[in-house]
Amino acid sequence: MRAALLTAYRAPLEIADLPDPDCPADGVVLRLSACGVCRSDWHAWGGADPDIALPQVLGHEYCGVVEEAGPQVTGWRRGDAAIAPFILACGRCADCAAGNQTVCGSQIVPGFTAPGAFAARIAVPRADANLAPLPEGLDPAVAAALGCRVTTAWQALTGRAGLMAGEWLAVHGTGGVGLSAVMLGVALGARVVAVDIQPEKLALAERLGAAAVVDARAGDAAEAIRERTGGGAHVSIEALGIAATTEASLACLRPLGRHVQIGMPAGESARMTLPMDLVYSRQLVLYGTRGMPAWRYPALFRLLEGGRVPLDMLVTRRIGLEGVSAELAAMDGPTPPGVAVVTRF
Repeated sequence: MRAALLTAYRAPLEIADLPDPDCPADGVVLRLSACGVCRSDWHAWGGADPDIALPQVLGHEYCGVVEEAGPQVTGWRRGDAAIAPFILACGRCADCAAGNQTVCGSQIVPGFTAPGAFAARIAVPRADANLAPLPEGLDPAVAAALGCRVTTAWQALTGRAGLMAGEWLAVHGTGGVGLSAVMLGVALGARVVAVDIQPEKLALAERLGAAAVVDARAGDAAEAIRERTGGGAHVSIEALGIAATTEASLACLRPLGRHVQIGMPAGESARMTLPMDLVYSRQLVLYGTRGMPAWRYPALFRLLEGGRVPLDMLVTRRIGLEGVSAELAAMDGPTPPGVAVVTRF
């Protein structure tokens, strides 16, 4: 099968002909329909993730069609269209039993601890515990964007922060996960303020329903948010994983506000100096979040079926495997609005 293979950090991916994956006894082999190119892939490509062992096939936002199912699989058969969260939980441990699959101690993460989805096919172990059926008619490219960005934003807003209608939501960084948070926040009835340094991305956030936008180049973004919201956001999302936006996210909150760290702090950002005096004096809540349990897909799909989340506007570039390297390299600087999805394998 064709695959885009990481053989050296920060080098173009090698388009290689690799053996088809074996089908796990408890899993399936998917023929890939689409796979998103995510900033987490950029971290892996740059060598910031310690889980990567070279060579590796990256890619973790994927959907596809079942080509083969193992003998222990009961819920899936050839021809089924499926999507999986990027954290494949065991489905048996105490955390999984409590619904907290994203902290499963024996999790498998395609593209990081196992071969990923920048390839024609992928083996997905633990299929009955992790796969979810794709709603009929959902564009595979849009579905792939659900696999990390939309699902992570959904978990952050509803599973962690408990965002409520009428609250102010600040979103720092309007890449894929940030724009997903904007769309979902609007759909949940929140008033959204989007923050970025690129006018094109801010304009897209407005088209997606943001009540206000803040260009962080123009001054103190946190103060601008506090003025616009009459005292600060109730919930603030940090979607880049860097110190400046994390500090701004905390500083923009009103008393008793909730900060959710979506952006992955890696490399030099793994340890940050933060305004803990504000955490203390405003009695703020800090949440971390990573991925979404598979059992939460149905609630997200029900929201999407209502037509209030224009996910098609999120996908702005459809590329082949050959285009992944350029997308990753572009993340070294400001990137175009929207996200890129591999649809040609």
